[in-house]
Amino acid sequence: MTIVKTVCVYCGSAGAVDPAYRAAATDLGILLAKAGVDLVYGGGRVGLMGLVADGVMAQGGRVIGIIPEFLDKYEVGHTGLSELIVVDTMHTRKKLMMDRADAFIVLPGGFGTLEELFEVLTWKQLRLHDKPILLLDLPGTDGRGFWQPLTALLDHIIAQNFAKPEMAGLWQVITRLEDVLIAFQSGPTPMVAVETKWL
Repeated sequence: MTIVKTVCVYCGSAGAVDPAYRAAATDLGILLAKAGVDLVYGGGRVGLMGLVADGVMAQGGRVIGIIPEFLDKYEVGHTGLSELIVVDTMHTRKKLMMDRADAFIVLPGGFGTLEELFEVLTWKQLRLHDKPILLLDLPGTDGRGFWQPLTALLDHIIAQNFAKPEMAGLWQVITRLEDVLIAFQSGPTPMVAVETKWL
């Protein structure tokens, strides 16, 4: 079973988004803190990023933010965290976030969130890590999960043989917040031999 003490959360920095997603970000932060799980994230005070961090901090939890210097200069860095690490580049930021985490949760977000998700998926496919990756697909006010179009695309990639069917086990889709901790307890998915990628 994977022991999850620190979770990396990827999510959007935009603020003018569906209130349901904003509420989910806060609720996730509260859930993690109450479970005694530390948060590592991109260090921002804006959008869903800031709300997750605030949710953890409001419950007395520990939050480690990692932000590149050029973004910190825009004053989007969160100044109320347990620890804020300012790094030189985006690449350094992402690597440090991955190294410090025992698992990953992906909330709604934009291009940056997708980039982070696909990087940890690719690294897991290449057996560079074996950490849980959870797509938190809570419904918006329209009743539809934010990640439904993405999961359809992932299914399409597999159906077109650009990825093996076993690769669907690299991630889990969670549709209820209370299932996050249960998913962590279910243990890692079986690893697939990396050489099967090219067969």
